[in-house]
Amino acid sequence: MAFQLGDDDAQSMNEMNLIPLIDVMLVLMIIFLLTATVLNPTVPLDLPKTSAVVNKTPPEVIQISIDKDAGIFWDSDPISIEELEVRLQQQSANGKDPAIQLRADKESKYDTVAQVLASASQAGLSKIAFVNE
Repeated sequence: MAFQLGDDDAQSMNEMNLIPLIDVMLVLMIIFLLTATVLNPTVPLDLPKTSAVVNKTPPEVIQISIDKDAGIFWDSDPISIEELEVRLQQQSANGKDPAIQLRADKESKYDTVAQVLASASQAGLSKIAFVNE
């Protein structure tokens, strides 16, 4: 917005300020885009019914826990690192390729976590998930 003080005709305002117009257009464009995504039209269909049942076999999950005292647990049973390696080799030999959920205490030693990961890698198990809260 421009103000002119005095009778100086040489400095008359001969431009229109487009900033408010651009702001209004951007707001309108945002409102249009939001309503266009919310009001997604769908085609009404009457889908056929079948007797097929979806068989969902739950993947086998191994829960390995590490407490703050470097104790390793298979589900809730305490085991040693050597026994863990044997069990992981047995799981890999079954051919099921189970997923491993690794639950480590926040104060556990990184060395223990690294040993568990190395054991899983040597056994050929690659589906490892870190569980947290």
